[in-house]
Amino acid sequence: MDAVLTSKPPRKPRTKIIGSIIAVLAMVALGGVAWYLTHQPKEAGPGMQGGPGGGGPGGGRGGRGGATTVGVATAEVADIPVSLDALGTVTAAATATVRPQVSGILQKVHFSEGQLVKAGQVLATIDPRPFEMALLQASGQRQRDEAQLASARVTLDRFKTLLEQDSIARQEVDTQAALVKQLEGTAMTDRAAEGIAKLNLSYTQIKAPITGRVGLRVVDMGNLVNSGDAAGIAVITQLSPIDVEFAVPQDRVPDLQASLRGGAALPAQAYDRTRTNALATGKFAALDNQVDVQTGTVRAKARFGNDDQGLFPSQFVNLRLELRTIKDAVMVPVTALRNSSTGDFVYVLNAADRTVAVRPVTRGQATVDKVQIKTGLKAGEQVITEGADRLKDGAKVTLPGDKPAAGGGGRRGGRNGAGRGTPAEGTPPAAGGAPAADAAPAAPGAAAPAAPAADGERRRRGDGTGGERPRRQREGAEQQ
Repeated sequence: MDAVLTSKPPRKPRTKIIGSIIAVLAMVALGGVAWYLTHQPKEAGPGMQGGPGGGGPGGGRGGRGGATTVGVATAEVADIPVSLDALGTVTAAATATVRPQVSGILQKVHFSEGQLVKAGQVLATIDPRPFEMALLQASGQRQRDEAQLASARVTLDRFKTLLEQDSIARQEVDTQAALVKQLEGTAMTDRAAEGIAKLNLSYTQIKAPITGRVGLRVVDMGNLVNSGDAAGIAVITQLSPIDVEFAVPQDRVPDLQASLRGGAALPAQAYDRTRTNALATGKFAALDNQVDVQTGTVRAKARFGNDDQGLFPSQFVNLRLELRTIKDAVMVPVTALRNSSTGDFVYVLNAADRTVAVRPVTRGQATVDKVQIKTGLKAGEQVITEGADRLKDGAKVTLPGDKPAAGGGGRRGGRNGAGRGTPAEGTPPAAGGAPAADAAPAAPGAAAPAAPAADGERRRRGDGTGGERPRRQREGAEQQ
């Protein structure tokens, strides 16, 4: 025994070398296993991909070859409106620049900036005194000429009486008749001049030509204004009713004209730039008569009552024009419709065996989140909306509410049975009632084998006892 103890130190370098070689070999083997697992072919079946005990449907990586979890939706019947969306510009139905029609000093201003005015309301007054004098002058001239006309007519009547008595020459009668006609023309001219003077006098009161909102004032009181001023006094914009001009793509013009031929008024909605708030409700008004060659669109106009002043001139709005309504349309989510080189299709779910089938369809009108299926699908059928990228015709699928298949614990059971060699929990002992090898009692003086750390230490050292004394005895035997 003493010889064994004294020979122990020379054996330590050899033991370290062997341990290092084993460690290197273990690392090489581990690297090989890692390379093999990361370079498996993608088409490998569940048996090749699965780890220990992974043959079950839910065990290990074998689940990759199983059914795909998808989302489904049911085709529904609904009435969908066919609408035309466009970006429009609010334009006033009428805009008028208030200009003076006669020249003069602006004496009074009867409006405030931004005020709502009615047609015919007096907005400003020009000094009327020069025009009153002109009216008096025209009236006096008319009265004088009318008096002369009356005298000439009396003279003509007297001459006609004398001509009947053959007391005067016919030439004098004809001359007097010509004078009467000349004075009648003069009197008519005077009446026209008097009317112009009255009209100019009325123009000294500047009135609103239309109903609307007055803009900012251009001139102030005391300034000389005339009809040649381009800016005028103010600008009036009609706000109710008001129009929205928009562009219709030339491809949608036939649909619009077909709806107009029915004679029904097409409703229109004006939304803000976020398309969430409806600003006003109106109807289609007019369509232009030619296509813009630069944009390929046709100008159109919709009219709105705008009683609440929700629309403002030159404002940009989103316009939605409803052309017609499709009754009893089969609708599915937009995500359910797929496209291929042969056309549109959907994956239809067979609820009996949880498989999908490719169904060619014909799409129709679309809304924000749904699309119409004209042909190929019936109401009540279920279509795949999520996970369709991993499917093919006849593939098996699972739904989120389905229960997992049996055998999901195959990997854990395989690892316990093949790797560690210990029975699974609840497994009865071997025949004859003998306990397992790992549960055998240890030699006298050794540690209790029930501790998991001692069990792992025994496997690392390669013997079944795990004690220090048997190892030393083995080394002593080898030395002898």
